[in-house]
Amino acid sequence: MPPTGVAIVRSAGPGVNFVAMKRIVAFVVLCVLSALPVFAQEWARESLNKSSRHGEWVTIKNGDRSVQAFVVYPERKDKAPAIVVIHEIFGLTDWVRSVADQLAANGYIAIAPDLLSGMGPKGGGTSEFPDQTAAVDAIRKLNPDSVTADLNASADYVKKLPAANGKVAVAGFCWGGGQTFRFATNRPDLAAAFVFYGPPPEDVTKIKAPVYGFYGGNDARIDATIPATQDAMKKASKKYDPVTYEGAGHGFMRSGQDPAGKDADKKAHDDAWKRWQELLKTM
Repeated sequence: MPPTGVAIVRSAGPGVNFVAMKRIVAFVVLCVLSALPVFAQEWARESLNKSSRHGEWVTIKNGDRSVQAFVVYPERKDKAPAIVVIHEIFGLTDWVRSVADQLAANGYIAIAPDLLSGMGPKGGGTSEFPDQTAAVDAIRKLNPDSVTADLNASADYVKKLPAANGKVAVAGFCWGGGQTFRFATNRPDLAAAFVFYGPPPEDVTKIKAPVYGFYGGNDARIDATIPATQDAMKKASKKYDPVTYEGAGHGFMRSGQDPAGKDADKKAHDDAWKRWQELLKTM
């Protein structure tokens, strides 16, 4: 079984068939190079520490497997829609957890599963890996079917929470963006899929949910996939609405929040966040 990061974008089949192996390798390298300081996220940790919302770690059973997930609840009196947040190739970092918290601040139950659960040096998850290189290596070895099973278990869990209204969307970044697009091919009851600078699946014909794309203008490797994806989705009569943010690089949602991030990434982050919130209201 190929590494997960490869399986989601190999060429062949009736969907998008434009990615050569060298582009697959380049995508993984791009993800790594775009976020070398990703494990140093004090600013994201501080944001979490200041949050007034209820966030908790839960253990989700997936057969014999246990998946650790971070769940954050909104402060509202009625039942809320839920969003499964899929982390980058670096695992479940403080920034990804802060995104879940921000979604809760806007009225949604957010669940961010650690897809490296049980794979750390001591049997734990992302936090046990000594550095991002080790986490990336572990992510690349994940079985795609196992990832889908973990995501399904997470979606099932959050959908059945007493505070949830039964609607579930999915969103992910970089590697998680690709997994978001692929998960949409495996889960027909999703309300929407929000793909942040991730590659498409090879076959889009099974997608039921509308797919919304968010891309950086200076991210040529991923942007090159957009035209063929548009053609494949149109041919399959699926909704696909991509937006590219001028001047932004790969990973702009994270770097746009980093105090040391580029101005173009900060603008792209703010514009994309506004669009995302507007789209969420339509679920």
